Amino acid sequence: MKYNLSIKKSTISLAIVLMALLSSCGGNSGNDNAQNAEAPKSMVADDGQGVGKYKNDEFPALDTAIASKGAELFKLKCSACHKLTDQKLVGPGLYGVTKRRKASWILNMMTNPLEMTKNDPTAKGLFEKHLVQMTFQDVNDEQAHKILMFFLSNDSK
Repeated sequence: MKYNLSIKKSTISLAIVLMALLSSCGGNSGNDNAQNAEAPKSMVADDGQGVGKYKNDEFPALDTAIASKGAELFKLKCSACHKLTDQKLVGPGLYGVTKRRKASWILNMMTNPLEMTKNDPTAKGLFEKHLVQMTFQDVNDEQAHKILMFFLSNDSK
């Protein structure tokens, strides 16, 4: 009988610990409007540029020679995880990326993916959706601009 009593005490203790953990995670306080009224500061401060050295970069005019060099780099550094369509592979499909994101954001994501995922709201959202961290592919500035030109070429089709 003591054995059953100790099992019951252990079960009750475990249930109390689990309830405490679950309640500490938050939940619905019944006042959804108050909870959603104020966005987190990181969301408010988001300027769409991303996190990194690129700020206020504009999309260049399409140059097919540079875009073809970018296509080679894309195959080498990006194609294992990304398709040029809107379909997901490991990461999101990239068709239309130049219409959805600013040039600075794309350049920062290629050259600074770990910091972007930690501190940029859009990159955090992509990580949550796709459940995979974009790996650093050692893309330098010149390569990033060539790949960006290739994205522009792909999105113009």
